[in-house]
Amino acid sequence: VQLQASGGGLVQPGASLRLSCTASGSTLDNYSIGWFRQAPGKERKGVSCISSRDGDTYSTDSVKGRFTVSRDNAKNTVYLQMNSLKPEDTAVYYCAAISGAVCYLRNSMLVPAYFDAWGQGTQVTVSS
Repeated sequence: VQLQASGGGLVQPGASLRLSCTASGSTLDNYSIGWFRQAPGKERKGVSCISSRDGDTYSTDSVKGRFTVSRDNAKNTVYLQMNSLKPEDTAVYYCAAISGAVCYLRNSMLVPAYFDAWGQGTQVTVSS
């Protein structure tokens, strides 16, 4: 499966953005999809994930209540709705696919190494 992330941009604090992750080469039905972000000079970290089995979702504590992950299998697309954006949300956002029914966690966190395919990333900048 090939993934394409889009929807990033430059916004002010408190604004919203919706990122999209569109798949080609395969349907997303059998993949759980994760969103990760990487700020300059920092390691890539998991943000949210949605399972293929029953749509169960996971979000890291720093985005709970602000970010929502959803999927539209008919459009072969997963979304990350980001509300109440903060400057610390600034990063390149990546979507990634794991072949499986659930979002596998280790120590309650998403692990980039578990994911098989990655999109190219989209820049999100939150600044006044």
